[in-house]
Amino acid sequence: MKSYAVQFEIAGPTAMWTRPDTGDTPVSYPVPTFSAAKGMFESICWLKSANVKPVRIEICAPLIFHTYSTNYGGPLRKSKIMKKGSSYQLLATVLINVSYRLYAKVETVDSGMRQLSERARRSQTLSRNGAHAYRDMFERRLTRGQWYSVPCLGWKEFTPSYVGPFRDGTEVCQKINTVLPSMLHTVFSKPKFGKYKPTFQQNVAIENGVLVYAE
Repeated sequence: MKSYAVQFEIAGPTAMWTRPDTGDTPVSYPVPTFSAAKGMFESICWLKSANVKPVRIEICAPLIFHTYSTNYGGPLRKSKIMKKGSSYQLLATVLINVSYRLYAKVETVDSGMRQLSERARRSQTLSRNGAHAYRDMFERRLTRGQWYSVPCLGWKEFTPSYVGPFRDGTEVCQKINTVLPSMLHTVFSKPKFGKYKPTFQQNVAIENGVLVYAE
């Protein structure tokens, strides 16, 4: 199956790539997980007939961890706190002043016409070569600053300061070398329309500022 390459750069003041093992005081991974990277690509462009597979990420700013606190007023508060109308103070360790370059390949999904919208049914390009259609649409949207949904740096409130094509002044931080003992890889059982079934990768290496995602 032929695949097509897509890539983009993203930067922002704050990012949070939550480590599931850090509980109610979450700590960020230094880079997006495979699922988070996939979500960023699909926030720019999403098609039922194409599947995006992140393959590589480059860290383009020093890793700076920072304590972050916010007041949570949602339904996951304890009942006694909700009765009082009080908020829960959430503490987290986030990254600040981040910059990344992300690379992915796109493949056509052999999903059958039944999973396509009526508009997609009328498009021979989308049904026969979703990967090619995705790449073209992705590049147009990236250049124009158009999104399927607003890209974010992990948590929805952490919006980027830049999303777009690679900039000439951006450089990879080659001094960053570390190994993550365990890292969340995927959240669902299938790339599309799957069930909740998280998977993890062990001894994930970041070498010279670059992480290569496992297949």
